[in-house]
Amino acid sequence: MARILIKNGRVWDGDRFHYADVLTDGNTVAKIAPVISETADFVYDATGKTVSAGLVDAHAHMRGISTDKFGTQAELSCLPFGVTAAADASGENGNRELLESFLLKGVVFAKARFDNDRADFTKTKERLALFGDKAVGIKVYFDTTMSPVTSVAPLREVCDFAHQRGLRVMVHCAHSPTPMAEILQTLGAGDILTHAFHGGEHNAAEDGFEAMRQAQARGVILDVGFAGHVHTDFAILGQAIAQGIVPDVISTDITRFSAFTRGGRYGMTMCMSMARHLGMSEEDIFRAVTAHPAKALGKADGWGHLAVGRTADIAVLDFGEEGFYLTDKAGHRISSQAGYRCMLTLSNGQVAYRN
Repeated sequence: MARILIKNGRVWDGDRFHYADVLTDGNTVAKIAPVISETADFVYDATGKTVSAGLVDAHAHMRGISTDKFGTQAELSCLPFGVTAAADASGENGNRELLESFLLKGVVFAKARFDNDRADFTKTKERLALFGDKAVGIKVYFDTTMSPVTSVAPLREVCDFAHQRGLRVMVHCAHSPTPMAEILQTLGAGDILTHAFHGGEHNAAEDGFEAMRQAQARGVILDVGFAGHVHTDFAILGQAIAQGIVPDVISTDITRFSAFTRGGRYGMTMCMSMARHLGMSEEDIFRAVTAHPAKALGKADGWGHLAVGRTADIAVLDFGEEGFYLTDKAGHRISSQAGYRCMLTLSNGQVAYRN
């Protein structure tokens, strides 16, 4: 297998930025040092660029795993944006073998349903059995436009079901029937609130972000779940960041309707650009797409860090002329001529994408 040397880059190792060269040997990171002069099969000059641990998307929709309506081709929607691992956030189809056939590393949130204000786990149990240890959690749509739900009681049932099995819960909370504080009080440490900065009724700003602040302090994970402009109110996210409520996780909620198309080349790099435009620091952005989602998915020992001896999953990113323009449902528009762009993706030490 190839030896790849990436020189002169600013390295993000999952915890901090520093300048170093990175050498891979086969599927492993062999050496990280200020200067590496060893021979390699392929040398890439990363001057002016960031050499990051492979990015982790905690909320995606993969073809064959999510519904046919939303699922998108896993590698094409992730690898060109530096994403080397992802979680399907609505596992209703497929099985462990299909997920393992992807070049992209993956896990699944099995979907649970609501019926007459009760949780229905019939299909959930089937999916958990089919995915085995690839199932890391349960996903629910606590959304009156998608589920017949009127109170927080069935969400408590989901949390009890998941926690008894050592699983985490991911809650889609747009169009919730209850205030966000009730959802956050129901979730436990390690559970994930996705689309946490949505607009409309029952959004996080209604109590000045206090419920969100308290929940985050006790370990509830706040995921932007951008979905482009669909489930994020840019003004609310900007206000939260300004008040010190920094998202733990940046995810795409990418589907076949959004991949490459939404206001530019939609993918993880655009989501990072949007977060930067709205006030997140680079350190917080890179944590939110590497170490934090890896930990949130129970994969901190394998994903989200760039270190000697680790699997060589690496993204080389540039920040330059990569414009975007999006208008959310409330009419808030953000646009920029500059943004992040993936230049090189290594998966298991092999070139999986090169710009």
